Amino acid sequence: MVRVPVAATAALRRMTDRARPALRTLARRRHGRPERPVLELAPRPNPYARAFGLLCVVLLGAWLGLLVVGNVRVPVGPMNTTMTLRPSLTGGTKINISPLGALELRSHEAPLRLDVDVDQLDPERSQALVDHPERLSGLQEEVARDVEHGTLDLAVRSCIAVVAGATALGLAVYRRPRRALTAGGLALSLLAASGASALATWNPKSVLEPKYSGLLSSAPSLVGDARSIVSEFDVYQKELARLVQNVTKLYDVTSTLPVYQPDPTTIRVLHVSDIHLNPASWKIIASLVQQYAIDVIVDSGDTMDHGSAAENGFLDPIPDLGAPYVWVRGNHDSQETQKYLRRMKNVHVLDDGRAVTIAGLRFAGIGDPQFTPDRSASPGGNPAEDLAGARLASALRDQRAAGTPVDIAVAHEPSAARGTDGEVPLALAGHLHHEDMEVMKYGTRLRVEGSTGGSGLRAVEGQYPDPIEASVLYFDRDTRHLQAWDEIKLGGLGLTTAEISRHLPEENRP
Repeated sequence: MVRVPVAATAALRRMTDRARPALRTLARRRHGRPERPVLELAPRPNPYARAFGLLCVVLLGAWLGLLVVGNVRVPVGPMNTTMTLRPSLTGGTKINISPLGALELRSHEAPLRLDVDVDQLDPERSQALVDHPERLSGLQEEVARDVEHGTLDLAVRSCIAVVAGATALGLAVYRRPRRALTAGGLALSLLAASGASALATWNPKSVLEPKYSGLLSSAPSLVGDARSIVSEFDVYQKELARLVQNVTKLYDVTSTLPVYQPDPTTIRVLHVSDIHLNPASWKIIASLVQQYAIDVIVDSGDTMDHGSAAENGFLDPIPDLGAPYVWVRGNHDSQETQKYLRRMKNVHVLDDGRAVTIAGLRFAGIGDPQFTPDRSASPGGNPAEDLAGARLASALRDQRAAGTPVDIAVAHEPSAARGTDGEVPLALAGHLHHEDMEVMKYGTRLRVEGSTGGSGLRAVEGQYPDPIEASVLYFDRDTRHLQAWDEIKLGGLGLTTAEISRHLPEENRP
């Protein structure tokens, strides 16, 4: 009997095991039988990952649905509004009243915010309130009915929007109708839960403690708080009627601008000033830049109202106006405002006589030495402004001695700009809130711009809205001398018109 070593036996067994699959495959091929696939166990998906993915699909689909179709147009009292539901971490209600600003109410706590955009004031309904102030007594019930009707319509439309959005996105992602319907059902449940949360936390007293932004930040001082409105309702009726009338005129005036084609051979400068935190000014400036093919914008200050850091976001549209922006500080603009503008693209801040060349013209300017946002005294010169004018004149002389003469000097206060007489062909200023032009003793032309912001909120405070004013200055490309200027006035003396008047210097008149 032959004994086989154990090691050899183990090796033979391993070789047999390795060859067995190949022999089976060969046998199947020889007998014409197809090879059976080898079944392997696939790893099961993580249930938490699946749930998280479904939640992302539901939220994104619901948001897209609300974004596309989740709004309704509703007349509320004398206003035409658009109501929209938006995802939010804090909830509440935001009422956007362009161009005056926004009003925020802590009306509810839910992951949904109600946005109400005031598109326009209906002239007929507004005029009816002005002509018949006694109708204001029933305005509250009318507004309540309009809001209730709009809210119900918005709720139905929002339900359809979130279900459709989540279902469509679920079908695109999973390609299974059951999963898509599940996503739509979850979106509807989420919206219903948000609505229930809003109803449970509804706070009707939030209208007594609103948060204002933009020009409306001065609204309480303009029409009084809720207590004064209750105690002096007759006075409030008259004030509201006047505000409705003037804001209606402001809407009519700023809605359209006349089209004008300037001479393409000239350098065109848009002079603006004293915007005073009026957001409507940016749309007007952008429209003028496009229509007149403006080469450079010059802002002679008082862009802000209080110069606080909270107001800096108002300046963000400047880089997108379509032209380089030259700016000097006004007495309503702080150093914080100036620092914010220095960091902006396409913005040139002039101070302490700094000079810059843009579009073939050389500018130099100085900021207002005073920061008095609450000053109510009549404008006029003082030693600080005179010293600022002298410093600017000295910088102009240094530029001329260096072979880089300045074409336009810019200051906020006219008394400071007067210090440049004889040192520069043209000086630009603002501050007075009305336009003016004069040739000073030693030949320098002083151009004072009106308020491009219509004096801010004061645009609707007086008997008539203050006009929105700006100017387009035309310069010869070779001599860099002023050839003509257009004064643009929107809504002068309460008129719903845009007035443009052309002016020529004495030496250019035929």
